[in-house]
Amino acid sequence: MRSLTWKEVWGWRLARHALLVPQPREGLVEVVRTVCGIHAQVMPAAELSIGVRVTGVTRQEVRAELWQRRGLVKTYGLRGTVHLFPADELPLWLAALRANHKPNEAHRLDQLGLELAQVEVIVEAIGEALDGRCLTREELGLEVARRVGSWATEAVSPAFGGQWPRWLITLGAAASRGLLCFGPNQGQKVTFVRPDQWLGGWVEVDGTKALGEVLLRYLSTYGPATHREFAQWFGMQPSQALSLIQQLADKLEEVEIEGYRAWLPRARAAVAFPHFEEVVRLLPHFDCYLIGCHPRDRLVPPDLARRVLTHGGIGNLPLVVVDGVVAGLWQQRRVGRRLEIRVEAFQPLSARQHQELEASAARVGEVLEAESVLSLGAVNARPHL
Repeated sequence: MRSLTWKEVWGWRLARHALLVPQPREGLVEVVRTVCGIHAQVMPAAELSIGVRVTGVTRQEVRAELWQRRGLVKTYGLRGTVHLFPADELPLWLAALRANHKPNEAHRLDQLGLELAQVEVIVEAIGEALDGRCLTREELGLEVARRVGSWATEAVSPAFGGQWPRWLITLGAAASRGLLCFGPNQGQKVTFVRPDQWLGGWVEVDGTKALGEVLLRYLSTYGPATHREFAQWFGMQPSQALSLIQQLADKLEEVEIEGYRAWLPRARAAVAFPHFEEVVRLLPHFDCYLIGCHPRDRLVPPDLARRVLTHGGIGNLPLVVVDGVVAGLWQQRRVGRRLEIRVEAFQPLSARQHQELEASAARVGEVLEAESVLSLGAVNARPHL
């Protein structure tokens, strides 16, 4: 069994995330592919997640790749949250999501005021309504009600302190069936389109094979990892994740990291791990590196958990990462054409680390198309809801 240090693991993950050496501009889509999608519940954060990994790319170029060149697609993905995926891999990700068995789904829907049969009816209506059309959320709701009845638009589902109409709860189900993805905004309004028509070239993928491919990709970029860590990232039952690892045993190798055992793809386990020193990066809310890396008590030193974790979860705060590990908080404020970036480091920074921090802050400004001004001090960061 190969033995690794945690420093080697962080170096491997940073390299796979293009956080050691950013990728060239033409590698934008490949970066999103390698990191297994970009969390896009908050689009400015998604644009920054991509920008800090790709040299010279601004938020406008990310938008162009998404809405004009259509090399990326925005849809409901892992854990039911909005993600950006490479457009040519959307069938793969949707097949894997559909193959993820959720034994308590009927009970969950019942709590939301829905029945499985109602979901099927609404999802079919969504696909019909979007055939050849780009509709706002409001327009789509009206079309669904016209097709299935007003019961679909009754606000009965508890969500974010209020209630949502039944049909809105089914958007993730419609997306996983390949019947819906996001289209370009109309002003402040989101729109939806049919991905097979928006992207073209749709080829269905076997669900079992898709799940296996997703596991191997996760382990290649976020590994070494255990079956429970993969299950948490993907939103899967741990028992199903364990079964998946057992099915792929011939393609995996168990490694030991300072007493902690986890899995890597066999092809990756023998590769030399990169050397690095004093790497500092500013990562936005919900950055995929933070969401996907485990174990949490190694990513976030236990004495910092109170400042960094929100209800036990990570990602609700923009974080400073030093040598792969969380080491501070940061916040930004736009003042005219300037972007004021304030950093609270939880440990003293060396001269080289401070240079890295300055470069990282400058890169954030470039992505957001503003001149960044860096300062150090206490940060009163608020979790993003």
